[in-house]
Amino acid sequence: MEVKSKITGLLFLLCCCFSNAQFVKNHGQLKLEGTQLVDTNGEDVVLRGLSFGWHSFWPRFYNEKAVKWLKKDFKCNVVRAAMGIEVGDKPYLKEREFSKAKVKAVVEGAIQADIYVIIDWHSHNINLEEAKEFFAEMSKTYGRYPNVIYEIFNEPDYESWEEIKAYSEEVIKVIRENDSDNIILVGCPKWDQDIHLPAANPIKGFDNLMYTMHFYAGTHGKWLRDRTDDAIKSGLPVFVSESAGMEATGDGPLDYESWQQYIDWMESRKLSWITWSVSDKDETCSILKKSAKSEGKWKKNDLKESGVKIRSLLRHYNVDM
Repeated sequence: MEVKSKITGLLFLLCCCFSNAQFVKNHGQLKLEGTQLVDTNGEDVVLRGLSFGWHSFWPRFYNEKAVKWLKKDFKCNVVRAAMGIEVGDKPYLKEREFSKAKVKAVVEGAIQADIYVIIDWHSHNINLEEAKEFFAEMSKTYGRYPNVIYEIFNEPDYESWEEIKAYSEEVIKVIRENDSDNIILVGCPKWDQDIHLPAANPIKGFDNLMYTMHFYAGTHGKWLRDRTDDAIKSGLPVFVSESAGMEATGDGPLDYESWQQYIDWMESRKLSWITWSVSDKDETCSILKKSAKSEGKWKKNDLKESGVKIRSLLRHYNVDM
């Protein structure tokens, strides 16, 4: 009996390890049922992970080994490749091939690691023709992989919803020519806080669209949660593609209480959420110190306070990783 028990236990552990190593294989093609993100079997799914910082400032972290480490150690089931469009040393508008290579390294790392990945057009401005060209290539290259999610406009700032909607419809058309079903994330005005505007006038004629809300818990209070709740109740699918626990500047102290209120709120509503960011900038929201290696294998003393906290949160909530 003892030998049989040990063998049974070993087989259970091996099965768990095998299952946990195959997150996308287990969940497959994502889709929407109402406002809820579900997997290929129609089961509710919640994605939780980290966003890389702007590739144009911190390109050294954009590699397959870093993605593998984020899955293995942080238990991310999704990562976000934030491709800087206008700013930084090598933004997309100046260094297109370099920029695409960095994004592809993260995407291919996520496919190898069997987690989901967001291809993020990280800009505050409308660059329609450039975005159409980029997403045409990305959707043609990666559209057959269920791992991929497209975020077509990171954080509009002063553009109206009408301008953002018109831009988004054009980019969505380009993606859907190559990829009929992967999730597309659409931004909204005022750094993704005016979620009530697309709720009142959503994009029609396309499936599997979600709308992004971003929060920084030290700045954004209950009013933003209430506004988002109203949007969801109206039928708008929401994805929190960027968030963190400090002020909206990315700096200042962590507001642990407010951050946990947001986490509890997202978890209770089965909202997917991404935290900002894998970078080593001298600010609170960058999770790494300068000592951190480019390829992962970060020790605790390589993590800033925010890095320690988000690692703890992800390991707590992503129990199936």
